[in-house]
Parts: sequence; structure tokens; C-alpha cells
Amino acid sequence: MFFARRYDHRAVVLETVAALPGMVGGALQHLRSLRRMEGDHGRIRILLDEAENERMHLMTFMEIVQPSRWERLLVLLTQGVFYNLYFLFYLFFPGAAHRVIGYFEEEAICSYTEYLAGVDNGTYANVPAPRIAIEYWHLDPEARLREVIIAIRGDETRHRDANHDLADELA
Repeated sequence: MFFARRYDHRAVVLETVAALPGMVGGALQHLRSLRRMEGDHGRIRILLDEAENERMHLMTFMEIVQPSRWERLLVLLTQGVFYNLYFLFYLFFPGAAHRVIGYFEEEAICSYTEYLAGVDNGTYANVPAPRIAIEYWHLDPEARLREVIIAIRGDETRHRDANHDLADELA
């Protein structure tokens, strides 16, 4: 609601929070594996890779827009609250926690689809892709914002599917 149709600024704030579930889940799955002295079935790597990928989304959008002090404060507060609430939720209900994140990822896919439509219809400038995005997603050196959004939306699709799969496994 705060950012309305300012998708680039919304992406900066949301991607700072989007990286938290993978980190929380990865840490708790790691501790569970140690505590039970058994394998994790690849869950830790999936979750930590997701956290890192979401961080790269943030780093990309940081090159496109510079967040205001207000947005930075909002990030700090949102991260603090979300991290702790999600930690407790995951601790007691890991399957449900993954299901919720799967639904959040679905919403991210919708947001990036709307953002892409705005780039396509000229509402948002199709600026050159930041170097970090070109290197991370192996995009063409002449890539634009449109290609970055498509790559990020693809990542979000994989995150959605992975979280729903983990929800099914842990239910």
C-alpha cells in the first residue's frame, strides 16, 4: 500500500524482507539436522540459495533506485519484526511457514508481472540493466530492465515452487 505503483521502490523494501525466510529456514534446518544427527535432504542448500538469490534481487534494484532515509528506516523496522515473528512461526510450524512464503512468492510474481507490463507500455523507463544483474543472470551486455524483471520473476517462480514443495515435505 505504501508504494502503490512505485514498483522499483517497492522491490527494494520487499526484497530486503524476502531474503529472511530462506536464512531463517536454512539456519533452523541446519540446527535440526545437527540436533537429530541426520541429513537434511538438501533443504539447507535450497533455503540458503534462495536467501542469497533474494539478496541479489535487492542489490540489483539498489543500482536502479536509491532508497530514501524513510525507506531505509522502514526496512530496518520491517526486518526486525518480520525476522523474529517468522523465526517463531518456523520453529513451531515449518510446513505452514513454507506454505505462507509460497503464497508470498506468488504475490511477488504478480507484482513483477505488473511491473513488466508497466515497462512494456512505457509507464516505467526501460533503463539499462545494472552490471550486477548482467553478471549474475548472465544477461546480454545490452540488457535492459525488462530482461532483469523477467529473470527475477523466474527466480520468484522457482522460490514459490520450492516453498510449496518444502511445505508438502514438512507437513
